[in-house]
Amino acid sequence: MNTLTFAEFKERLAHRVRLRTRVLDPQRRASVFSQSGEANSLGRIYVINLDRKPDRWRRVGRELDRFRGRHGERLTALTRRISAIDARYLTSTPDPAVLRPAYTLADQLTVDPNPLLKIDDSTRAHEIAMTRQEIAVALSHIETWRRVVAGDDAAALLLEDDVVIAFGFARRLKATWTALQDPSGSHDFDLLYLAYKDVSTKKPSPGAEPVHRREPGVWEAAAYVLTKAGAQKLLDQLPAFGPIDLWLNLQFATLKTFTAGRHLIEQRIDEPSTNSYSVLPVLSQVGVITKEKALLPSSRRLRGPVFGLGDAQSGLTSLARALSMVGYTCSSDLDQMPAREFDTLRRGERGRLFNAYVNIGSLDGESVREIVAANPHALFVLTTPDHAPGELPAGRVLHLAPTVADKWNSLSEFLDIEYPAFPYPEEDDVGQRSVASRLPLDTPLPATDLTFDTSPWILSRRLLNWQGIPIQPDQSTSSATTSIEWFAGEPLDDETWKFRDDTFPSNLALFSPKNVTAHMDGLALAVRRERTPVREFTAAAIASRMNYLYGSFEAELRPSNVPGLITGLFLHRNGPRQEIDIEFLGRDTTKMLVNVFYNPGPDGTKLEYGYRGTPTEIRLDFDAAAAFHIYEIDWRPNHIAWKVDGVTVDERTLWNPTPIPDRPLEFNLNLWHSRSSEFAGCLDTNRLPTCAEVRSIVVTTSESHVVPGTLV
Repeated sequence: MNTLTFAEFKERLAHRVRLRTRVLDPQRRASVFSQSGEANSLGRIYVINLDRKPDRWRRVGRELDRFRGRHGERLTALTRRISAIDARYLTSTPDPAVLRPAYTLADQLTVDPNPLLKIDDSTRAHEIAMTRQEIAVALSHIETWRRVVAGDDAAALLLEDDVVIAFGFARRLKATWTALQDPSGSHDFDLLYLAYKDVSTKKPSPGAEPVHRREPGVWEAAAYVLTKAGAQKLLDQLPAFGPIDLWLNLQFATLKTFTAGRHLIEQRIDEPSTNSYSVLPVLSQVGVITKEKALLPSSRRLRGPVFGLGDAQSGLTSLARALSMVGYTCSSDLDQMPAREFDTLRRGERGRLFNAYVNIGSLDGESVREIVAANPHALFVLTTPDHAPGELPAGRVLHLAPTVADKWNSLSEFLDIEYPAFPYPEEDDVGQRSVASRLPLDTPLPATDLTFDTSPWILSRRLLNWQGIPIQPDQSTSSATTSIEWFAGEPLDDETWKFRDDTFPSNLALFSPKNVTAHMDGLALAVRRERTPVREFTAAAIASRMNYLYGSFEAELRPSNVPGLITGLFLHRNGPRQEIDIEFLGRDTTKMLVNVFYNPGPDGTKLEYGYRGTPTEIRLDFDAAAAFHIYEIDWRPNHIAWKVDGVTVDERTLWNPTPIPDRPLEFNLNLWHSRSSEFAGCLDTNRLPTCAEVRSIVVTTSESHVVPGTLV
């Protein structure tokens, strides 16, 4: 696992060329393998494969069947499948005698040094929790080592199920195997990598001879030969900690380890990985990763349209969330469908806004019959067995009652999609919300939409003249209470606020607590030209220690007007990423940028699509940098309003153009240096240091909407 290497276009193209040219390889006799149990041969191949990935098991079989062993036997005759631990079903922490599910940033740097960071007390203390996928992979490899120890063969080849065998495999493996023989014909090694990425500081030149690895610097555990003695040594060193390929590096001092002179096996890079790497967000926060990579949803055409029907409290809201998580643009939990969308569906015409509809009150028997007749590909998911408004077409109905144990399995088979990498959502039904008439703003200001991200959760207001779905306010919500109040002259409460000391890829500065200063006139957030190991500038940011689900978030502030800098007042989280922004670009502080990022899923879902969000530029009738004004984000379950000095200047309703963020968010204020000069302007360093100034901060919310803890 080289977590810092992304498969760009040229790399993917080269990979495809290598796959196609393998048919020209004349050598198909892999004489190192023997089914007869002969000495100094490989008599067993173990393939780690998920039960729900039979296609990968068959594909690995086809790879191995291209070759025959010493006596003409197909390599699949030597192959045994290891049922991999599935991250989706991990419900408890691993046995601490087997795996400790955490490691440190210093461990990462031991394997993969970075010139911007050093191994010191800080990186040794910086603990990183493994992801569920990393835990599952590690446990699967450990179980395979046990199989090697229990087997009859002196050595075995271990493969993950996403590998391809490279050109020249049989010939080069024989040369490697022969080079590792001692004068008596025995093989004196414990571990031999056949697939790897070399990140050592002194990389050996590719060649025929295997390389003895005494120091860490090898990523991947996709294909390696492990002797019985080597497997026992690894088991004796348990518990493992961290990703398994990282931990293997830390055992080189006790194992005699080699890498083949050239890669004999590769991991596929022509299909998306479902792994989740724990170190990536950490490297982003400390400033090592400087390029933000926008993830894109699958372009695969989804079946449908899909309709979810059922009784109240039967899992309809969870179904709507699940459809959103796999890429459907889903309208749900409404007493009526937008008239234009309803007419388009009943006529079977193109131009629908959505491709999934769940728990819509206007879907009665007559309208469903019209929709079935006009949409021959329509699919129906029933969360209540007998909840069918009229006769539905055979073969196009899925019964997904609350008692179904593995809902993802049923839903993914029905929709013909990949089984998702995250747990099925389990949420309370919100019921059918009442759609209201839209009321225009009393005092609208000129606004311009900038470039939006493209995702299943963003509708284009430009193309469709779409104004969203306004929802009647819920009158049953509890009365709000003030959670935070801070005013000029008061110290910042350390139990309420944290001073950030990290960064992110598009920030050219490193946040530093010393750049946040409180004085009698207020709070100053500074940017300075100050060299650090990872950045040329330092900046300032504060964030709430509590997380909030809805409320009013305001600050009286004066932003910096230095081009290249951005002053922000915003709510944010990752896993899934959701965000509500107010930003001032230093190049023009007569405008205020408002923005929303939305990704669906319960807490912990690794959906982070998009890096632009849905920005809209509001033209103010004053220069924000000239005087203090009160800026507010008023966030409700079905509505967001942005206010200046108490007056609403912009608002968004449901699906205008995104769903409303619905996960707990952290409240932040910051001043930072944008990597994009096109967006924020070019920085004039002669105007540094500079500050954004804050006079007051007020957060008003219901006590039930305050969530303790640190967001991912």
